[in-house]
Amino acid sequence: MNRYRLPKSLLLVAAVGLLSASSAWSQSVCLPAPRLLTTMPMGGRIGSEIEVVITGQHLDEAAELRFSDPRITAEPKLDADNHALPNTFRVKIAEDCPPGIYEASVMTRLGLSTPRVFSVTALNEITQDKPSTSVADARPLPLNSICNAAIPPKAANHYSFSAKRDQRVIVDCAAKGIESKLNAVLIVADAEGQDLVVERRGGVIDFVVPEDGTYIIKVHELTFKGGSEYFYRLALTELESGAPITRQPATRSVSSFSWPPHGLAGAAATSEVEPNDSAVEAQRISLPCDISGSFAPSADVDLYEFTAKQGEQWWVEVASERLGLPTDPTVVVQRVDQNDGSETLVDVAELNDIPSPVKVSSNGYAYDGPPYNAGTADVLGKIEIPQDGIYRLQVSDLFGGTRNDPRNVYRLIVRKASPDFALVAWAMHMQLRNGDRNALSKPISLRGGSTMAMEVVVIRRDGFDGEIELMMENLPDGVTASGMKIPAGKSRGMMLVSADEGAPRGISRATFVGRAEVGGKSATRKCHVASMAWPVPNHWNEIPSPRLLAEVPISVGGAEMAPITIAPREKKIWQAKVGEKLTIPLIHMRRGEFSGSTLAAKTVGAGFESVAFDIPLDADTSEAVLDLAALKTPPGDYLIAFYGGAVAKYKYNVQAVAKAQADLDVAKRQVDSHAAEATRLAADLKTATADEKANIQSAIAALAEKQKAASAAVTAANKRLTAAANAAKPKDIVDIVVSEPISIRVKAAESQ
Repeated sequence: MNRYRLPKSLLLVAAVGLLSASSAWSQSVCLPAPRLLTTMPMGGRIGSEIEVVITGQHLDEAAELRFSDPRITAEPKLDADNHALPNTFRVKIAEDCPPGIYEASVMTRLGLSTPRVFSVTALNEITQDKPSTSVADARPLPLNSICNAAIPPKAANHYSFSAKRDQRVIVDCAAKGIESKLNAVLIVADAEGQDLVVERRGGVIDFVVPEDGTYIIKVHELTFKGGSEYFYRLALTELESGAPITRQPATRSVSSFSWPPHGLAGAAATSEVEPNDSAVEAQRISLPCDISGSFAPSADVDLYEFTAKQGEQWWVEVASERLGLPTDPTVVVQRVDQNDGSETLVDVAELNDIPSPVKVSSNGYAYDGPPYNAGTADVLGKIEIPQDGIYRLQVSDLFGGTRNDPRNVYRLIVRKASPDFALVAWAMHMQLRNGDRNALSKPISLRGGSTMAMEVVVIRRDGFDGEIELMMENLPDGVTASGMKIPAGKSRGMMLVSADEGAPRGISRATFVGRAEVGGKSATRKCHVASMAWPVPNHWNEIPSPRLLAEVPISVGGAEMAPITIAPREKKIWQAKVGEKLTIPLIHMRRGEFSGSTLAAKTVGAGFESVAFDIPLDADTSEAVLDLAALKTPPGDYLIAFYGGAVAKYKYNVQAVAKAQADLDVAKRQVDSHAAEATRLAADLKTATADEKANIQSAIAALAEKQKAASAAVTAANKRLTAAANAAKPKDIVDIVVSEPISIRVKAAESQ
């Protein structure tokens, strides 16, 4: 047998197909939601005040820009007439605001938008106002500064800097880590633009200056795409020789929600000691252990040797991919049998990926599962010691065969069982079979009378198998949250967030947690929330890019109502005995029209998952009949809801039509007023004296300018009215309809 096992081979098969989807077969999905797409700049220096311009979807009446930290504030920028400029804000970053990444959101007519990353640093910040697409117009960039910019299509931006021989300069481009669509290519060139160093993997360039002079930095997209959504923050810093490189901070992937374990120290207790990649060099350790290591040099295999006794059980966890690194750790544990100076290795365990707790989409979008993956390439598993002896634990990176980057680190923990759990949630997505390929970011921005469903999944650690209660607190007025618990041994629960029909406009930062009994003690753990970084209406054109959010903001827009609210006739606990049929009368509060007469409803909630029935969309009432005998639902208290997809004839911002018409009427009256004034002045001019004519002619000239402005106002108002009227035309939009939560108590059958 080999003295140690090499990493298993990795076969990557890429299949590229040419697919086309006709818009005639696609369907508009999800009612409009506010989404913040870009801010320029994407960050600022501590203690500074900057101007930020935003863009997005459905940002009507965006008057308030909010941040996830109160030390960053904003107010609308005003013009000379003291009117707020659209989508432009003055942002202040307090002196005591720590460096890092935060989130910016904008409060709109429809509620709070999805967030966009906003970075804070101690470096000087520059915002590039025009492209610099050649060496000749390269923008000077001082050392120890950051430039906020966007890549123009089919071009590269150029920057120049001066440095001295042997000076160490770090060029770091933050893009994917701050939610940009940019796959950045970085190049350091000489003063004539001849390339010296190229980085095509979105990494960083560690450049030691060969001689005094001027150098050029080029930044472009890997496939030369570009536009406002291809933004970046280019950092140019000086670093001492031998000092470690610190990259710009980045968002967290969905998979990282399960790291770190609760109560884990910030730094490992011990470190890997190289060389440790052969049997004779294996690093001796004792269990339990907490070790930091690195997958370097290329094809690195780190060996750790320990003594263990028969019957011991140890849990092994490795974090690397969850640290934001492009790695795929694997662990092999073998028993070392020694005989007459030779050794034989006997396999005990091989530990690889942590699978997703629930089936995910097979194509990265909401077709046969959610477009989120809560699993990870990291390791979490158990080893059972079969007999007393010496054991060898091997850690390697399945992707590390050709890479030699000491920044690809890992943390290895071997511990006795410490049962626990980690939670992540996301908005429920459509699962359509009509050609839809959507993966949309969904802020918890509620319409009056609506209920939003959040799927919650759990990673169970070290054998924990208990029930988990879900709770959400600190909600806006008129909003309630009802958690459907994760049953013992299961992976999925649900959080329903509902807004009353008369819920006022408001916003709050909610607290979202799960609570369980672990080892006889109550344990409360934060529930992370994931969202799409960008709305993806068609997955065939763009791969979804989800991430974890920093907070859980919940808002009510107050301007629109849900097309329909489905609720039990009475808000009470509905009761039945085991084996009976439970009939729940439902009321339908309809506020619009629908395409189709029925909603094919399903049930969510432990104990009732398999129920399906139709809810008529052209009636005010219906009944749901739950057959407890068929469901085999045991005695207990339950929380359920009904959901399904309905096609509403949605009218966008009908109020805007009335406002635009009112604005047009005002503009027309102004034109008529000016015309009447012009007629009066013309008459006065005919009878005026020579001295009076000069003043009247001056008034006529001034009035002509006013008439010109008034005519322009009429034209603009007409355009706004046309746009508002077109937007308000009924449009078929399919969306998830979720009923208000329903409480059920199943009682034991009476004994015969």
